[in-house]
Amino acid sequence: MADAQAASAAPPERSSAPPEQDINEPGTGVFEATDEDIRFLMQRSLLPERRVKALCDKAREIMSVEENVVEVHAPVTICGDVHGQFSDLLELFQVGGKAPDTNYVFLGDYVDRGYYSVECIALLLALKIRWPHRITLLRGNHESRQITQ
Repeated sequence: MADAQAASAAPPERSSAPPEQDINEPGTGVFEATDEDIRFLMQRSLLPERRVKALCDKAREIMSVEENVVEVHAPVTICGDVHGQFSDLLELFQVGGKAPDTNYVFLGDYVDRGYYSVECIALLLALKIRWPHRITLLRGNHESRQITQ
């Protein structure tokens, strides 16, 4: 898509982060991705590092209890490699429909190549946390230790 050409031509422009927020329920270890987080991420903005870490931790918790073979309800939109191309990811949601109105399976390779790898994976993790039965994230070769070292 056109994002690959734009990635080589221009550095990323990011919105400033919102003020540091408490994790949803301080002291309880409970975290949920909020609609506000998702709206913020959809604007190509980075959440504070503490919030991104909380996204990663909660997503790990959710995905670690999922079976290796998951049941996905039809209809479903299957999406290939994202590779940090945030504009392409947003276009997928414009064409396919926004979550939770559409079931999605992402086939992996969320990072690498584009300027917006962190934004891409943060948005997908937030969507997975918010709607765990509507968003399925598979591991691609870019999500392995050998590729990322």
